Amino acid sequence: MRVRVELVSGAGAAPGETGPGWPRDPRRIAAVVIDVLRATTTLTVALAHGAARVVPVAGIEPAFAWKARDPGVLLCGERDGFKVPGFDLGNSPAEYGEAAVAGRTLVFASTNGSRAMLACAGCGVRLLGAFVNAAAVVASLAGRAFVRLECAGKQGSFALEDVACAGWLCLALAARGARIEGAQARLAVALAPADAAGIRALLQGSAHGRTLRSLSPLFARDVERCAELNAVDRAFGFDA
Repeated sequence: MRVRVELVSGAGAAPGETGPGWPRDPRRIAAVVIDVLRATTTLTVALAHGAARVVPVAGIEPAFAWKARDPGVLLCGERDGFKVPGFDLGNSPAEYGEAAVAGRTLVFASTNGSRAMLACAGCGVRLLGAFVNAAAVVASLAGRAFVRLECAGKQGSFALEDVACAGWLCLALAARGARIEGAQARLAVALAPADAAGIRALLQGSAHGRTLRSLSPLFARDVERCAELNAVDRAFGFDA
């Protein structure tokens, strides 16, 4: 297995152009999209609670257009952290309990996460990655030859929590024999927290974590939820 990291989704190569020796056909690549605070954490929780599928869309208007075609879907996501007016759910894991999402299709539009998911649309395997299901993601990648860890970032910039999660996954995959490639992956490994306490401290101290904690007590609880290492024992994919 060969593993590379994209520190900010959309800032570098396309999924099928990831370096010498990598396939140009993205269908041969397994992509893990990482938006720890909060999209991939929230969607992992939603799918663990029985949501039928996740469909990322590029923005608010495409989401409403989807709802017009299929009134049974739930519109989900945020802008500037808060639920979009007219959407059914926002981007807090606390909103995605079984009663709210079981059996439903989630059409998801967030500031960063949905765009990172769409950037990996052509990849043969597409997984949601976060600290809450990190071990399950590693297990689900067994047997894959090429793995790309796609960090969503924050509005086109580096997001510490995403890169640190990518580093945690790199270390876990390397322990299973994977080859970690490239300067971006090496940086991610250097930023990986050592343990669950380190994850919690990193998320609390990150710029995005501090912003969320300042917005509301609910969002402060979200930061704690996003720091729960391996709270979910399954890895989930998404449509794109």
